[in-house]
Amino acid sequence: ERAQALIDAGEGEDGLTGAERDLHDRILAPLWQAYRALAKAREARAPLELDLPERRITLDSQGRVAAITTPPRLEAHRLIEEFMIQANVAAAEELERRGVPFIYRIHEAPARDKLVALADFLASLDIPFARTGVLRPERFNRVLARVRGGDLEELVSEVILRAQSQAVYSTRNIGHFGLNLARYAHFTSPIRRYADLVVHRALIRALGLGAGGLPETDTPASAWGELETVAEAISLAERRAMAAERETIDRLIARHLSERVGATFPARISGVARSGLFVRLAETGADGFVPAATILGDYYRHDEKRQALVGAREGGLYRLGDPVEVRLVEAIPSAGALRFEMLSPPRPAQERRSRSRAAVEDRRRGGNGGGGRRQGAGGKLSRARRSSRGRA
Repeated sequence: ERAQALIDAGEGEDGLTGAERDLHDRILAPLWQAYRALAKAREARAPLELDLPERRITLDSQGRVAAITTPPRLEAHRLIEEFMIQANVAAAEELERRGVPFIYRIHEAPARDKLVALADFLASLDIPFARTGVLRPERFNRVLARVRGGDLEELVSEVILRAQSQAVYSTRNIGHFGLNLARYAHFTSPIRRYADLVVHRALIRALGLGAGGLPETDTPASAWGELETVAEAISLAERRAMAAERETIDRLIARHLSERVGATFPARISGVARSGLFVRLAETGADGFVPAATILGDYYRHDEKRQALVGAREGGLYRLGDPVEVRLVEAIPSAGALRFEMLSPPRPAQERRSRSRAAVEDRRRGGNGGGGRRQGAGGKLSRARRSSRGRA
């Protein structure tokens, strides 16, 4: 934040002290010039531009939630991330050049079934998405650009994120789809990630930097085989850590909201299942559930193609992405579970028919109208709190 403030103030002639002006001119201004060159190269490379908000939970001295905030995303943050990506690429390139065994960070393109489900979901929002052709990150970026700044931006971003494959560690390089890079290795965090420490030790050995390098083995094949075992273990550990983090956040927020049972909240429908609706609160990002049996006024059936619950008598519907108001009925901190009551009326049947006609017209124009199919709709939706940079 301080660096950003100085670079912003430094664009004018006033507002900086002598020491601040020196820091700006000698260090920050050249650093930002280098970053802008990298940003141009990134734009040409066109990696996946997911930028989901990362909520920060602050605890008090008793371990209770004191605040849930969304820190701003500054250009200074992007600068750090871009230089870290370049360092990771440089490490992978140097180790490849030296022929030393090491661990890549790889990311496969999305699976076919996930792409079909994504295209169906986007069609329910009247957003075209080509199902054929060479798949590159820029195809997702076009969708993200279409919803940027609108009510559906966060929802569409999270659904696109869930459609992606999970990045893993491996000695078999297939590139990194999300970053659109041919080779990539985690290098910048050796004090907290074992994969990065392995890469550091590989560089020590490759460059002859002294003690601490990876040990020599009888054959290169055995070295690669041992590292593949390590890569599989740390990939599994990473998934376990991410699940533990999500469960911890769910429990902390459920405990925090347990004192507000009976309160009403603005929310958005984040998932639709036969048994009910998943909702996400606008205030905290907390996820909860509205059982279909508790929604008054009609008997609601699950329409999988439209990603909606549709009234059997009146035809009104609750659709994925709709803004709603809900009342908290129950909070179970030990399970991280929240149950809500729906207060908002459904979309009227006439609006449903109008949107159906719009989808037909979109198909006639060559778009991708049609219904949606959600992956894993029967289970609890885990929050995609991590942005693409966290999953990279």
